Amino acid sequence: MDTDRDTLIDLYLRMVRIRTFEEQAGKLQEAGKVPGALHLYVGEEAVASGVMSHLSNEDQITSTHRGHGHLVAKGGDFKKMFAELYGRETGYCRGKGGSMHISDLDLGMLGANGIVGAGPPIAIGAAFSNKYRKTRNVTCCFFGDGASNEGTFHEAANMAALYRLPVVFVCENNGFGEFTRQERHQAIQDIADRASGYGMPGVVVDGMDVMAVYEAAGEAIERARRGEGPTLLECKTYRFFDHVGVRGMGVVYRDDSEVIEWRKRDPLVLFEARLLEMNTASAGELQQLRERVLFEVEEAIAFAEASPFPADSALLEDVYTVTGG
Repeated sequence: MDTDRDTLIDLYLRMVRIRTFEEQAGKLQEAGKVPGALHLYVGEEAVASGVMSHLSNEDQITSTHRGHGHLVAKGGDFKKMFAELYGRETGYCRGKGGSMHISDLDLGMLGANGIVGAGPPIAIGAAFSNKYRKTRNVTCCFFGDGASNEGTFHEAANMAALYRLPVVFVCENNGFGEFTRQERHQAIQDIADRASGYGMPGVVVDGMDVMAVYEAAGEAIERARRGEGPTLLECKTYRFFDHVGVRGMGVVYRDDSEVIEWRKRDPLVLFEARLLEMNTASAGELQQLRERVLFEVEEAIAFAEASPFPADSALLEDVYTVTGG
């Protein structure tokens, strides 16, 4: 696939935005400035960036507990995101959603979700609506290797294939369901093998290579737009930090040497080297992009810290709705 310079720079910028946001968010948590658990996306940036580069604001995504990267890659606002992490009124969910429940319907981001496997049923609902209304919009459903064991995924996959819904199931297989290795909770090596049981294509791709993800996702998304139904896209990736927080080394369920080896395949570093080798951009130009993103993140943190907490009187606002007459 021939890819123009603007697209290549866009892919790089999406990954830089995710990496910078997540690293700074992790530092804030370590400093005790943001409440709750953060499930950081560092190491997996190529997946969200490669997929989201094909989507418009009218296309939808469903996300997971590790969802910051998905929203950032889809164009999420840093200020609203950090304000939500801080629990402030100016956040995406007015400070009530927190890290695991950020959403932006204007961007087609139907919500991060703290429940494992909760995204697939929501995704096929959106995809069914797209098909019923005869739009060309596509829904991309992100989930992990652990969620692929849930009944919600299998029910959604069956229905999506049966009705040829415009949905792409994106499995971010980072090798662990929380702290449990894939081989200890699945008898298969490739989750994409499960696609054949439902009558849809299953594709395995290197999730540390943004161009590999970009090309595979582009084919799956265009297939869905043509009305040819769903695809299960499995992206083999790795999280550099712990399941929760920024600790990467010294944990009991994986060896430090394993993390070191995977870090040699850092998707951002590899793609930067590729851009330099192709003379797509100079080292100075890429450095300027990184500095610009860091400045935007620092501005957003300052905005969040200066924002007010929700008023006590707003406790039940945006929580309940009244239906019927």
